[in-house]
Amino acid sequence: MDLQLIGRVALITGGSRGIGRATALTLAKEGCSVGICARDQEGLDKALQELRSISPNVWGATADVTNRQDIERFVSQGAEALGGLDAVVCNVGGTRGTASLEASDEEWLETLDLNLFHSVRTIRAAVPYLKDRGQGAIVIVSSISGWKPGPQAQYGSAKAAEIFLAGSLAWELAQDNIRVNTVCPGSVLFPGGGWARFEQRSPEAFAQFLERDLPQKRLGTDQEVADVITFLLSERSQWINGAMIPVDGGQGRPTARWYDARQ
Repeated sequence: MDLQLIGRVALITGGSRGIGRATALTLAKEGCSVGICARDQEGLDKALQELRSISPNVWGATADVTNRQDIERFVSQGAEALGGLDAVVCNVGGTRGTASLEASDEEWLETLDLNLFHSVRTIRAAVPYLKDRGQGAIVIVSSISGWKPGPQAQYGSAKAAEIFLAGSLAWELAQDNIRVNTVCPGSVLFPGGGWARFEQRSPEAFAQFLERDLPQKRLGTDQEVADVITFLLSERSQWINGAMIPVDGGQGRPTARWYDARQ
């Protein structure tokens, strides 16, 4: 299937590892010009080297997604370097604090900042460039934790807010021919990621999690999520807008840490 992405420009936050990296590589293979940001220069350089082995039309910058100036600079410089902007992926996420009621106000706010407000900042900065194109596509990477309850409610609350944000923006931006969707991954295994570390640290608990909550007895891959994101950014998904799409293999509970939410 021709996704009609050749010549399009996409920016991805958190594009140096995991789902962001896989999405950047997939878009580059489809003929997109790709810009990514990451927190550290070493990770960014490694990802850019991989991308340049596929396409010369790549660009990257270090950025703190909780800093408005950093995000605005990433979007404006990326659009300038790559010749405009057609698609945006808000991929950064994470949590601060432990069990819901033990987490401080500051940890709740930091979690919202890293997830929800990072998406707000990125989209706000990108929309003028998308409007200049006359169309655009945005994907927010949320999580099944946004509606499947688990411990550390600050994270699930932030992810639920991202889902709501996408649905609202889909209506607000439809007049500008800009689509906004949410992809909600389940547990994803990739080298260096949290689930890979958990498997090494607690192999028995990891095996129990697969048996109990994953119908196919495995975790997802970053590539499986990237494929869905890439489709949603393409011309082949023009009638998908405001959608929340799980990519979780039918996963039950979103975490293996029910036995102790403080871990």
